[in-house]
Amino acid sequence: MKRIALAPIGIGVAVLIMAAAMFVPWAARWNVHVISFPPLHADWAPRVGPGTVPAIAIAALIVVFARRVALTWSWGRLLVASFVVGVLWLTSLALVDGWDGIGHILGTNYEYLQTARSVTDFAATLREYVSRIPFDHPQNWPVHIAGHPPGALLFFVGLVKIGLGSGLAAGFVVILVASTTSVAVLLTLKRLGAEPWARKAAPFLVAGPAAIWMAVSADAVFGAVAAWGICALAYGATSVTVRSRVLWSIGSGLILGYGVMMSYGFLLVGVVALAVLFIARSWWPLPIAAAAALAVVLAFAAFGFAWWEAYPVLVERYWDGVASRRPGSYWIWGNFGALVFSAGPLVGAAVAVALGRGRSWSRRSGADTVAILAIAGLAMVLAADVSGMSRAEVERIWLPFVPWMLVSTALLPPRWARIGLVLQLGFALVVQHLLFTGW
Repeated sequence: MKRIALAPIGIGVAVLIMAAAMFVPWAARWNVHVISFPPLHADWAPRVGPGTVPAIAIAALIVVFARRVALTWSWGRLLVASFVVGVLWLTSLALVDGWDGIGHILGTNYEYLQTARSVTDFAATLREYVSRIPFDHPQNWPVHIAGHPPGALLFFVGLVKIGLGSGLAAGFVVILVASTTSVAVLLTLKRLGAEPWARKAAPFLVAGPAAIWMAVSADAVFGAVAAWGICALAYGATSVTVRSRVLWSIGSGLILGYGVMMSYGFLLVGVVALAVLFIARSWWPLPIAAAAALAVVLAFAAFGFAWWEAYPVLVERYWDGVASRRPGSYWIWGNFGALVFSAGPLVGAAVAVALGRGRSWSRRSGADTVAILAIAGLAMVLAADVSGMSRAEVERIWLPFVPWMLVSTALLPPRWARIGLVLQLGFALVVQHLLFTGW
């Protein structure tokens, strides 16, 4: 099937899933236990704010100039522009709610900063971490602390220690870190020999509705860590000298290992890691990176937190909480509606084109590279969904998977790419101004 036929089919399926996820609970009077606007953890709250005009202006500039910049600027300037535009886009959307759009969420009772400010001895925190996960513990951790390994908390403890522990300061740090994700993905594509496709995908990696949840969600930090770990692995798999290969592989393992200590779902990033090695036709970095990652996990265990002991306890808490009241018959497919809100409707067209490549990938062309990575991104989402540990709120929880699916926007026909960019940006503006997501 031709690419131009696959694109409308894919976007049609994505929009249909999104619409069904919104209207089925309403029509069936089905309480799926999110706030008030399933499939999102959001409220209907039409509004404008200080960020409205800047967000619209930035979106207009992206529509007019992004494709030209991506295709004609030098590689270095493109990377800088990707980061800067990402920061501006995330910040302007967050500022629709004023400074609270940046400074409020991380300081709420269920987030990280309140706990981070109270930590004086992180080694002691590690020793008691698992015991305080269950609901029945008199001093049980807040929701997000309990739901993640301590590497996430340590990130915010570090911010507090260096004087960036206010909600506003930490929020800006999260925005800056999250905005590097597109840079890491672009570098990965270039290293794998797909620079022309990286340039085509750049506008979609930088600007889209995912920015609503990237500012200022810790999951966006996890996504950036994942992207840089994969980037280092791509460098390790394609380096010429043995020394460079070893160093990059070790670096990749350390970054990805720390990611495992930030999010239990981070193990799924291994799917993209395997895809990168498959594309590069180089498997020998795998044991080096795996050993380095394991060293990070064991280091935490040596100080009192064993991942393998904590995860079963987390599962018990998860099912003791709201997850047990969120019907699996809805969320097993409703999650994908939330994903479309986050990644944008164009993700359906992009992934459909990637799935329809219909080649053996024996040549590993640049087009094949982005298709393989997009399919790996989809595989991570499917695995997370069937695990049963993702019921709702995946619009932010699945942020680390989103850019790997969006790389396949590079495969869209030029007309679809032009229209698609307008669609993604317009959709982001509408969602941010109609719904209050808390991020």
